[in-house]
Amino acid sequence: MPERISDAEHAVMEVLWDESPLTAQDVSERISSDKDWSANTVKTLLGRLLAKSVIAHVADGRRYLYRPLVARDDYVAGESRKLMDRLFGGKLTPLVAHLAERDELTAQDIAEIEALLKGLKS
Repeated sequence: MPERISDAEHAVMEVLWDESPLTAQDVSERISSDKDWSANTVKTLLGRLLAKSVIAHVADGRRYLYRPLVARDDYVAGESRKLMDRLFGGKLTPLVAHLAERDELTAQDIAEIEALLKGLKS
């Protein structure tokens, strides 16, 4: 699993997971408008992600095209595992129980979990 990425780096990764390869300018234009980041900020984040080996780049004339090296599903699986390990001793049941006890699960959530479990049993 790659080194942890920050929330800001994750925003850049989401753009690249949605579409790649992209230039730094392309990424900057696609970043959520609420970020209000300059092109230099995006380039700094791309540099950090390159150093962490979660993206790669290839030269395209005077610019670079960036693409993810880590799939979104793989990253989510790793982060989910880390959360369960750190907060719930690596067990899923205490996590679900915690959410249920805090009324964090909607009726729709419960129905989806029940359907998932039923599908896993068959």
